[in-house]
Amino acid sequence: MRDAPHSTRPMPSYIDVYLRVLSALMLRDMRSRFGGSYWGYLVQVLWPCVHLGIIVGAMAFRGMKQPILDSPMLFVATGALPALAFQYVSREVMKGYLVHKSLTYFPQVKKFDTVVARILVEIVNAFLGLMLVVATLICFGVDPVPVDIFQSVTGYLAAIGLGIGIGFINVGIVSIFPGWALGYVLITILLYLSSGVYFLACYMPQEIYYYMQWNPVTQIIDWVRLGYEPMIPAQVGYLYVFMWIFGSLTVGLIMERLVVRAQQ
Repeated sequence: MRDAPHSTRPMPSYIDVYLRVLSALMLRDMRSRFGGSYWGYLVQVLWPCVHLGIIVGAMAFRGMKQPILDSPMLFVATGALPALAFQYVSREVMKGYLVHKSLTYFPQVKKFDTVVARILVEIVNAFLGLMLVVATLICFGVDPVPVDIFQSVTGYLAAIGLGIGIGFINVGIVSIFPGWALGYVLITILLYLSSGVYFLACYMPQEIYYYMQWNPVTQIIDWVRLGYEPMIPAQVGYLYVFMWIFGSLTVGLIMERLVVRAQQ
């Protein structure tokens, strides 16, 4: 009796398996937004444009004038986009851990994988949202190109980096205290309203501006806006912002190692 031929298909490597797990988590993540379809993911990406329209409409209704730049849409976008990038990444990373926690019962899926997958999805969201806002500004006849592109782009990347670092810390906290997910939403609302999205922080009285500078989101917004208006008297502590980014990322990774993995 002839033996069955042996399969010559090579076994997948650890990297191949890991990439397949990440891609599956990312696709599941995209489908889990707003109704369980990719149309819900589109709503998530379009939200920055809707947000921009609401704020500009409110400013026009109240007769508010932007302190710099020729367009209220551009002024709001330079503040809202970095603030929303930080807010969404830091919050959604935590939510991704909670949503995909049940998948970690499969041996191929680790808790760290669910966090990494959500981070990758949120980075894609941030840049898709940015491109849609830029396209919207162009459609309304507004030039979205900053005077110093490097300045504004690095500020936007800093917002994403800070969101990743704080997101890891949030994962560590929410793994032992799930109620933190709601508490952090309230914190991000307060940060959003007080970070200088609707106004220019450096035009505040010096005593107030001094305390606002302790908020890294305020400094990141000033960082982005300096690329559009280099003459504004904004004082950005670049080293301070980098300390927040790498410090929060270090603390978050330590918490993931010692706290998150210890949870059953």
